[in-house]
Amino acid sequence: MAEIDKALPNDIRPDEVAEEIDVEEVEELKGPVEVTEDAEGATIDFDPTAMSMPQEGDHFANLNELLPDEDTDAIGNQLQNDYMEYKMSRKDWERAYITGLDLLGFKYTNRTEPFQGASGATHPVLAEAVTQFQALAYKELMPADGPVRTQVMGKTDPQKEMQAQRVKNFMNYQLMDQMKEYEPDFDQMLFYLPLAGSTFKKVYYDDLLGRAVSKFVPADDLVVPYTATSLDDAESVIHVVKMSEN
Repeated sequence: MAEIDKALPNDIRPDEVAEEIDVEEVEELKGPVEVTEDAEGATIDFDPTAMSMPQEGDHFANLNELLPDEDTDAIGNQLQNDYMEYKMSRKDWERAYITGLDLLGFKYTNRTEPFQGASGATHPVLAEAVTQFQALAYKELMPADGPVRTQVMGKTDPQKEMQAQRVKNFMNYQLMDQMKEYEPDFDQMLFYLPLAGSTFKKVYYDDLLGRAVSKFVPADDLVVPYTATSLDDAESVIHVVKMSEN
């Protein structure tokens, strides 16, 4: 969108300029033209078919609906290539992780090696260590009065102490009462943490529920470069979301 606005000389009347502008010719070459009310300028839309960009302040707009197809296709192809490359870089970790799950002792296999009827039981020592870690960590990180603690930085006074207490009470209320999935997902995360070495929580605002949610993301569903030392250093962070056909 371009705007033409130029002051007219004193000896030229606006109506004379309006008569000299061939609006149809300009529309054919450049696009729709809208002459200003005072006839001192005109607004030309050079690309009337382009999709309008979000207005200022529309921070949560879906960029996939705003960008042209050639841009989204290129981004999608790059993301798919990154996903395959990251999966290959951590294949040794995935193999060890899957083997660790098999050694938990929760399932019995009917073996034929080294002979038919050989015992397929696995000692649950790994499962015992995992559950002990889960119980101790849950007790420490999820006390009865809630997981949130507050600390006043700098000089304290009764007003700041009361404010910190209000923040603590409100956050614990949100996590333990409003966010129904927080406690069970947190308990499940503590079980997988000693097995995988890393687990993640994804906190975001859910438009359907109308509140913030905190979901447990297993390490095998979060794909990053294996050489990345942190999520901040990763070139991209890919969250694999499993969805049903519905």
